[in-house]
Amino acid sequence: MNAPGHPASVVAVALVVLATVLVGGFGLRISRTTSDFYVASRTVRPRLNAAAISGEYLSAASFLGIAGLVLVHGPDMLWYPVGYTAGYLLLLIFVAAPLRRSGAYTLPDFAEGRLESRQVRRLVSVFVVGAGWLYLVPQLQGAGLTLRILTGAPGWLGDVLVASVVVLAVAAGGMRSITFVQVFQYWLKLTALLVPAIFLVLAWQGDGQPRVSFDEQASAFRADHPLYATYGLIVATFLGTMGLPHVVVRFYTSPNGRDARRTTVAVLALVGLFYLLPPVYGALGRLYAPELIHGGDADAAVLLLPARVIGGLGGDLLGALVAGGAFAAFLSTASGLTMAVAGVITQDVLPSRGVRHFRVATVLAIAVPLAGSLLVSRVPVADAVGMAFAVSASSFCPLLVLGIWWRRLTPPGAIAGLLLGGGSALLSVAITVSGAVRPPGWPHALLAWPAVWSVPVGFLAMILVSLATPGRIPPGTNAAMTRFHLPEALTSGRGR
Repeated sequence: MNAPGHPASVVAVALVVLATVLVGGFGLRISRTTSDFYVASRTVRPRLNAAAISGEYLSAASFLGIAGLVLVHGPDMLWYPVGYTAGYLLLLIFVAAPLRRSGAYTLPDFAEGRLESRQVRRLVSVFVVGAGWLYLVPQLQGAGLTLRILTGAPGWLGDVLVASVVVLAVAAGGMRSITFVQVFQYWLKLTALLVPAIFLVLAWQGDGQPRVSFDEQASAFRADHPLYATYGLIVATFLGTMGLPHVVVRFYTSPNGRDARRTTVAVLALVGLFYLLPPVYGALGRLYAPELIHGGDADAAVLLLPARVIGGLGGDLLGALVAGGAFAAFLSTASGLTMAVAGVITQDVLPSRGVRHFRVATVLAIAVPLAGSLLVSRVPVADAVGMAFAVSASSFCPLLVLGIWWRRLTPPGAIAGLLLGGGSALLSVAITVSGAVRPPGWPHALLAWPAVWSVPVGFLAMILVSLATPGRIPPGTNAAMTRFHLPEALTSGRGR
């Protein structure tokens, strides 16, 4: 595999890093209160918020991973972008507006406000931090892969670079800084994929439009129970989005529930537009970079194709644009995740909740996944993110859906669902990543794609234990449900 190695790529990465720090510094100038740091004082309007959510949501898995999976495993992998996008439809229908009306800062805030239980809050905090760290590892590893391909530098350097920039951006101005950073990075990522894709398609047409062939080997790694794996992926991505801590926390920044819904509709459009592009790179990679199929670096297809297909100065410049977009993907998602995890650590772990402690929490939030990215062997980024979705779907989805729509949910029920659903998914992911159970066979399939069974386990545990403990229904349930489902003007006369 030949690295692009053109200085323009290095310059592009440097410019993205510099722009991220500068935009984050701008947020520092206008962040003055605790509310600014946590939820941008709940003043982010739908269009701006939608671009920010899209910017942090379109991660390394979206920018590099989907193309790599399509390259290696064929069109069946298109379920990834479909699931990533469709998750926002369920978020729109079931969660967006009620979650904003809850008035919370974080998922643990919501859990404690709805169930009036510190024990539930602490458990949710553990899962938020765990899911955030699990999601952060592939972002950092993707950065290491990108920098290694561009410069030949050691893989760990990209991990450390992204972690350092994220700490600067998040600690500088909190949610206000990250909002501006992520809006900028969404449009950069879209441009970085769209412009080279146009030239790649034109070059493919100039070559006589050779046919892209996906042979039987394309699905070799999922040939062992492929239907089950597909359903596992669908359940995880459809239901996992609504519980991703870095996505959920952005809805708290909306002025009111109506704006939260409008934000979600705009996100569907922005995310859907972006996901039209990675499959193009995966398909063209079959033609122009077939050695990546068995080389273990399929995630690099997006980075390599411009120089491989177009060549010359034009290929180098387009490759530089892609490289800048890739780093924007790592930085934006890592920033959002670090923001969400740091908020939970500040409120539930550290002794004080001030801005100074938030900055300490920022360092803690990134340090653990950085260590993990350096010590754990690399899993394809889209698969690694899919595992984080499975944990989210199995823990936070039952908690949010039942907490918002079912009056009879009790604290013991919530705890049982989190431990049995989310805990079993987290354990399955840990076993899969460790390599203790390898394919082929049902044990590996069940552990690698646990959402098919772990999500029902989470829901059933919450429902059955809640029904068995009717005396534990929180006394403020009716007031909370009223707040969730009535427009702000009817409950308080204004948005909270």
